[in-house]
Amino acid sequence: MKQRLENFSEQGNTVLKAMHGVSKHLNNSTIDKQLLELLRFRVSQINGCAFCLDMHSKELLAKGESAQRLFVLDAWKHAPFFSEKEQAALSWAEAVTRLNDGQVPDDVYKEAARHFTEDELVDLTLAVTSINTFNRFNIAFETPAGTYEVGQFS
Repeated sequence: MKQRLENFSEQGNTVLKAMHGVSKHLNNSTIDKQLLELLRFRVSQINGCAFCLDMHSKELLAKGESAQRLFVLDAWKHAPFFSEKEQAALSWAEAVTRLNDGQVPDDVYKEAARHFTEDELVDLTLAVTSINTFNRFNIAFETPAGTYEVGQFS
């Protein structure tokens, strides 16, 4: 795989600044920062974004996430390691990313609404849509994985 844009961070500087503004908003939201990273990692798994998986796994591990939870995240529904709130957020993230039949099921919404305020649901949705956007940029331009250093985009 050869990176398609020599320096995406320079060519896409204006776009990335806007996207990082969204990330800054999310990091200042009331949603747990570890949960936000976990959602970013899960959505990146679904989309197969190697660069983002590398980044978010490093960030999660640096912030104390267990390797065990990362290893089984793809099968979170069958693992006892995730709280009800985390499960609701993961289910929401998957439904918003996949949009099966062009919708997010009512039961997924109701469960997420049990654990998050309306403002937090908006922020959760923004977190999911923004990592989907980052995934698509990195996949489209074949940004190489393995070079990210913890805190690089903080």
